[in-house]
Amino acid sequence: MVRHLILWKLKESLTVEEKKQVLLDMKENLEGLVGMVPGLVSLKIVINEMESSNADVMLDSVLESEEALKGYQGHPDHVAVANTYVRPFTEVRMCMDYVE
Repeated sequence: MVRHLILWKLKESLTVEEKKQVLLDMKENLEGLVGMVPGLVSLKIVINEMESSNADVMLDSVLESEEALKGYQGHPDHVAVANTYVRPFTEVRMCMDYVE
């Protein structure tokens, strides 16, 4: 199994209300990829960070293999969600992948 972790920082130019909606949209649409993308075992979005955090969103996902991770990254449903609900609203992205 491969664990795929992402941390994002939202754009500072977003209002508080815009950030709330962006976070909800990211959660709903990214978590909705489970069952749609082959090899994606689980995916959880964490948006209720503590004040001590310096990231706004965390994606914690498990994939069957490194090949499944590569397939996930280029899968049309994932690309559509990322291009619609993630990339336009984030300014910092950090990723860590590792084999469990």
